[in-house]
Amino acid sequence: MTEAAFQKAAEEVKRLKSQPTDQEMLDVYSHYKQATVGDVNTDRPGMLDFKGKAKWDAWNALKGMSKEDAMKAYIAKVEELKGKYGI
Repeated sequence: MTEAAFQKAAEEVKRLKSQPTDQEMLDVYSHYKQATVGDVNTDRPGMLDFKGKAKWDAWNALKGMSKEDAMKAYIAKVEELKGKYGI
């Protein structure tokens, strides 16, 4: 059930009525990457890539989290955003 709910949440987050904050988007992104890829597997972007570094740092902060826990956290975050921004 978690996999199906995860896929549903991944689609729903694209249909929010308004754009979440940058921090909320980083939370969503990092949990999605941890759930689908696992621990960060790339080098940290260069110093001029501010957006890339923020995304990498957010993902790297979840190092060691299981894919299942990341999926659950992702689903919970999307549900929170749906309540806040509507769908």
